Amino acid sequence: MDGKLPARLGAIVVVAVAITATTTEMLRKRENPAPSIRSQAAVDAQEDPLRLAQRRCQQLGQAATSDVECLRVWAQTRDRFLGRTSVRAAPQATEGR
Repeated sequence: MDGKLPARLGAIVVVAVAITATTTEMLRKRENPAPSIRSQAAVDAQEDPLRLAQRRCQQLGQAATSDVECLRVWAQTRDRFLGRTSVRAAPQATEGR
């Protein structure tokens, strides 16, 4: 039974230190808020024509699935996301040479 008391005291100390560290970190974050990433994204969206086209397609809703321009924009977005360069269709080689 003598070993239980130090173990309980140790557990209480660990919990108290964790609570103190968490509270200190939360207060520090409140005092120094991180710079807004959203404002930079808004600036980038205004300069990026692909982003503007994506917004247009988003506003079209279901009609965008049959819009040729939206299909092109989505293909370009997919290529950008996957890190591929846009490749135009190569002309078919004729076998009669």
